[in-house]
Amino acid sequence: MNGRFDPKRTQRRYDRLASSYDLLEAPMERLGFASWRARLLERIGGDRVLEVGVGTGKNIPYYPQGIKITAVDLSPRMLDRARKRASHLHKEIDFLEMDVQKLGFPEHHFDTIFATFVFCSVPDPVVGLRELRRVCRPGGRVFLLEHMQSGNPLLGFFFDLLNPLAVRMTGANINRKTEENVLAAGWQIRLVEHLFLDVVRWIEAEG
Repeated sequence: MNGRFDPKRTQRRYDRLASSYDLLEAPMERLGFASWRARLLERIGGDRVLEVGVGTGKNIPYYPQGIKITAVDLSPRMLDRARKRASHLHKEIDFLEMDVQKLGFPEHHFDTIFATFVFCSVPDPVVGLRELRRVCRPGGRVFLLEHMQSGNPLLGFFFDLLNPLAVRMTGANINRKTEENVLAAGWQIRLVEHLFLDVVRWIEAEG
């Protein structure tokens, strides 16, 4: 497989980062990521809910009460940290090691799917977004909180320039065209909200 789209490579990167990941991202959480996560989770509902790319479990404190949530991630070490966080918060969650590009669920299994700052690091984001559409029931919703390429030419140039360094340090691409990728995967976008310039966006789409 082309190394660019190799999930094993992504898994190894995030296994290496797991122990320091929260520390690396702490400044961004304080600058707004945490409050944006909380806002997104207020919108989550349904009998069956899936979080993809749960990572170290930063969204877990904001999970709504009384909703069954399945959480998946490609990295076993990230999942270990998410399980510990869930245990400390007394949350019951089904954790599974799984690649978003090849989800092990039947079609139309979930009512709602959400991801926060995930599709910047999925090797082939359109494939992953198509998988979300496959496992989401007709009329179900996906909620995405993502940073992506800016439409500003100057900012876009710098994002392209800095992207190799960002990938090397955190595994995240900072120049993904995620809104376009959502449409390419067959979703119908219902809402886009710009949270920080046009770089951090909240996308709500319907299958």
